[in-house]
Amino acid sequence: QVHLVESGGGSVQAGGSLRLSCAITGYAYSSYCMGWFRQAPGKEREEVARILAIDGSTTYADSVKGRFTISGDNAKNSLYLQMNNLEPEETAKYYCAAVIRKRGIDSNWVCPPSFSYWGQGTQVIVYS
Repeated sequence: QVHLVESGGGSVQAGGSLRLSCAITGYAYSSYCMGWFRQAPGKEREEVARILAIDGSTTYADSVKGRFTISGDNAKNSLYLQMNNLEPEETAKYYCAAVIRKRGIDSNWVCPPSFSYWGQGTQVIVYS
């Protein structure tokens, strides 16, 4: 019964910042790989970042490296995306997603290639 609810979207001027949140219910954050995605009107959904909760390892899209930070809080069962120096081209609906972690070929925990659970999204508008 995994349920994800995003919040924190809004309208900001180019160069500004937003912090998105994703509240997780059903299972513990620590058991999952979590991700942030975005989709602009007329565009396909793209992955922004992901985090493996058990060890905090992260992966970012090249376009957001150095500006965005994905993080989680086990105690609050929440996922966050800090977005700095936002650009108008990044106007989109942002979604959080989750999938149960799995063992890799070397027995370490890894993120599976796709996500199973999705939130409803939160709108981000960046204006010039």
